[in-house]
Amino acid sequence: MNVLMLNGSPHEKGCTFTAMSEVESSLRKAGIGTIWFQIGNNGDSFSSDRVRECGELIKTCDGLVVGSPVHYAACTGVCSAFLDRLFSEFGGTMRLKPACCVVSCRRGGASATFDELNKYFTISQMPIVSSQYWNSVHGNTPDEVRQDKEGMQVMRVLGNNMAWLLKSIAAANLPKPEEEKKERTNFIR
Repeated sequence: MNVLMLNGSPHEKGCTFTAMSEVESSLRKAGIGTIWFQIGNNGDSFSSDRVRECGELIKTCDGLVVGSPVHYAACTGVCSAFLDRLFSEFGGTMRLKPACCVVSCRRGGASATFDELNKYFTISQMPIVSSQYWNSVHGNTPDEVRQDKEGMQVMRVLGNNMAWLLKSIAAANLPKPEEEKKERTNFIR
């Protein structure tokens, strides 16, 4: 089993990476592998080739962790643009794969970003993995994030819960529920 670790921070080894690494540590202790994908911070990051590369990885993975720092009470602009394209093109391949998000912030905006990222999962019928609190850490540097004892514990529990859910799904060995054809309506008559 593998989980795709999708880092939406422009800082490859920054605060978001530090929090996601704690999730990864719990996954690895449970025997779950991880594959990292760095979105980056420039126009190349959400080119069609990069989106397709990530989409192909998702097809081979059993779960997804998306991380982003908070920028103006939302995920980064590059992360948002990338996820819009990724879920538009590959959302169907993610159906019923467990997912969670990781948010890092200096001070505020974590819950708004947490809500924003989880919406990508719900629209793609992905079970959302939870922890003992919202999946966020606080700190302005990786060292400060590591000092957020509660936040780091939330990350470890998140990884443990993801591993448990993945193993439970594999052990149940049940067929996926039949997918209904989507009905598209609006309120203009």
